[in-house]
Order: sequence, then structure tokens, then C-alpha cells
Amino acid sequence: MNKLTIKQAHHGLVKKEFSSVELTEAVLNRIKKQDKEIHAYLTVSEELALNQAKRIDKKIANKEKISTLSGIPVAVKDIISVEGVKCTAGSKILENYIASYDATVIKRLKKAGAVIVGKTNQDEFGMGASGENSGFGPTKNPFDLERVPGGSSSGSAAALASNQCIYALGSDTGGSVRQPSSFCGVIGLKPTYGRVSRYGLIAFASSLDQIGPITKTAEDAQIVFETIKGKDEMDSTSIDFEEENREEKLEVKNLKIGIPKEYFIKGIDPEVEKIVKKAVDQYKGKGAEIIEISLPHTEYALSVYYIIMPAEASANLSRYDSIKYGFSIKGENLLDSYFKTREQGFGDEVKRRIMIGTYVLSAGYYDAYYLKAQKVRTLIKDDFDKAFGKVDVLMTPTAPTPAFKLGEKIDDPVSMYLSDIYTVSANLAGIPAVSVPCGKIDGLPVGLQIIGKQFDDEKILQIAQIYENSFL
Repeated sequence: MNKLTIKQAHHGLVKKEFSSVELTEAVLNRIKKQDKEIHAYLTVSEELALNQAKRIDKKIANKEKISTLSGIPVAVKDIISVEGVKCTAGSKILENYIASYDATVIKRLKKAGAVIVGKTNQDEFGMGASGENSGFGPTKNPFDLERVPGGSSSGSAAALASNQCIYALGSDTGGSVRQPSSFCGVIGLKPTYGRVSRYGLIAFASSLDQIGPITKTAEDAQIVFETIKGKDEMDSTSIDFEEENREEKLEVKNLKIGIPKEYFIKGIDPEVEKIVKKAVDQYKGKGAEIIEISLPHTEYALSVYYIIMPAEASANLSRYDSIKYGFSIKGENLLDSYFKTREQGFGDEVKRRIMIGTYVLSAGYYDAYYLKAQKVRTLIKDDFDKAFGKVDVLMTPTAPTPAFKLGEKIDDPVSMYLSDIYTVSANLAGIPAVSVPCGKIDGLPVGLQIIGKQFDDEKILQIAQIYENSFL
């Protein structure tokens, strides 16, 4: 049962082939058996999950109509608040913090009848591309326990890939849903900025963060996205947007697919390039037009991201001051308390990014770094706008390599940052992107990234579904 997709599980519940409690117990038993090896979960909310499942079973027994997500177990990244459940953001500084409210996405899932089985491991505050920066130990890749699952939504992707949930939620600041989805062979959607509320998401870099679904199929991703999207009065950056012409069937033969030449350069694993190009050729074989395009400012994207993101992170993380909540060490005076708490509470990567962020925002450097980065960010967005004047979507690798070995890059931050090279641009431009499994190298999954223009979330999911239904 724990191997089912959302759609399959829903049909099973409606036809009374099994109950929500039985489905939930199958997932919980899988966690008990397997998660010691993988370490995908930080908290398992067994009592909450079984109570939620019982409520759905009662509804089914009373012949009440249930939504597609009703009674179906979900894993939630531990940076998203679930009332009454620990929310650590993968950091020792929040080790004992229990969320006092539900994030908007959780409210919407609960309203739909979701069953929350637990909170998943992650890189601390979302800072990492491997899952190794968690304050509570690394997550391992279910395809090879000696390899990373990707990050920062490492636990969510690994839990799903090992059938320890039916679907999961992650958050994506520079690729943190898509890159682990690529490494773990699942679907990961980063929605258009603002289409999903960030209320209740512990802030990392506020102009980049976006919550997204991690699922077994593109159809499942669409189901979750439909449930969690929409305007929220608690998030001023959220957008009220309804897609038009939803009834129109998307035809592959009418598609214009852009291949950015800057994404296929030195540094990419030749096998990854081969597999991704083969996936693109399959669309071509169905009549799609393939057009090479240029995104000339791509070469600056990673540099721009690693200026803007730490700048925003250094401001957001200033709230962890040993006074209001979370981990605290009493010092000789207030300043000493700040220093000791933050020194012991934050991990190395978080400290590194706070220092970089504080530096680029400091007097004398603000104009030279942060302001200039924001100007180049606009040029990166303009590149995409021009490209989408010629094509419907872009297709690229999600990551330059398959999953690398645990410990391989942890001492080389720059090498680690390069894992985000194909994903950060979509966050900088605020546009949607989805990672779809498209093949394997020595048993390790490879992801195809489909990037759409602003608000084309549904379209890229339809194109991902075409790949699943026609080519897999």
C-alpha cells in the first residue's frame, strides 16, 4: 500500500479496498523498518496521523464525499509549521521548538483531509545541496546509502523514494525541491513565486523561498499544487491567479521547446547530458519543435544567488538571539549570550552564509555587491522573458551530476554550490520549474528540468505528464 500514488490510494479508499488507518499503518511500519538506515524523518507524528486517518474512515463509512488527498499520508519538511509538532528547520537552535500554529499550506492540506505522518530531515534552515548540513545527522539516498539524497529537502525526497510516505512537501530557495527530486528519482515542483503562501515557512531568503510538492507522478504534483496554491491574506507576496483555458488539451506537436546552450557546457557529466538530450528528443519525435536559445546572463546566476540569498538569510536569522525562543546559553551579559547561543546553535554552513550576507550588506559593500546583484537579477529575468517570446518551455538538466558520495563535497563549499547551477535561475526569476526522472546512470536517477514562464505551473506539469505517459 505504501508504494501507491495519490490517485491510486484515493481510488483504493473510495472503493473500500483498504482503510485510511490501514494505509497510514503501512507507511508508519515502513518508517519503523527502514528509516534507521535512511534518516529521512526527524519527527514521526504517529498519534496525529492515526487520529486524522480515523476521521477520514468515519467520513467514508458515513458515505460522505472525500477529496483526492483525504486519508493519504504526507511527509512535511521540518521548516514548515504544523501546530503542536516540533519544527526544528534542521537546526540545533530550534531543537525543542514546537510550532504554535499551522502554516497556510498545512491548513489547506488538513482541510482536504491529509494525514501528516511526520516532519522530514533537511539541511539546516534550507542551506545545503546534499542533506549533510542537518544539525541532526545526514539523510542517505535510498538508491545508494553511501550517497547523498540532495538538499535541502533531503528527507522529503528520500522518504518518498523509499515509500515512507505517499507524497511530501518541501521548500525550494535555489533548487531545494528539484535537486533532491532529481537525485532520488521523484517529481519535484517549484511553483511560480507567490502562487503558494509562505506563511508558516521558516524564512530563509524571502524573495526566493517557495513551498512545493514532491510526488511519485506529475499528476500527483498537480493534485497537491491545486490544494495548496492560492492567495493568502497572511502572506502579502501571495498571488491570486487563475489559469485560463484549462480545458484545452496540450498537444506535443504544437510545443516549442527551448534548449539553453549555456546549460550544456563544460562541467556537466557527459552521461547526464546524453540522457537529458535523449528525453528532449522524445518530445521531438512526437512533433515538438526544438529550438536552441541563449540565456546570456546565466553565467552570473550562481554568483548573484550567492550574494542575494545570504544577504536575506543574515537578516532573517538575526531573530535567533537566545531571548525570544529556541536554544539559549546564558552569558555574562546580553551580547555574550547572543554570541554563545549563535556560535553553538548554528552549524558551519549557516554561519558561513550569515557572514557572507552581513558582509555584502555592510556599509561600503552594499552598492558593490548586493545592489549590483539585484540589477543582474533583473537581467536574468529579462533573458527568460525574451526566451519565452520564442518558446513555450525550456528543458535542461536538473543537476550537472547524479547523486555524489556522502562526504565528497562537504569540505569544498564552492564545489557543493555548483550543484545548484541549473536550478537557481528559476528562483531568481520567480518562474516555475519541475524536475522529472528521465533515466539512470549506474542505477542513480537523473532529472529533466522543465522551466515555464511566470504562472505556467499547470502547463509544465502537463508537459511532465506527457513524458511520464508517453516515454517512460
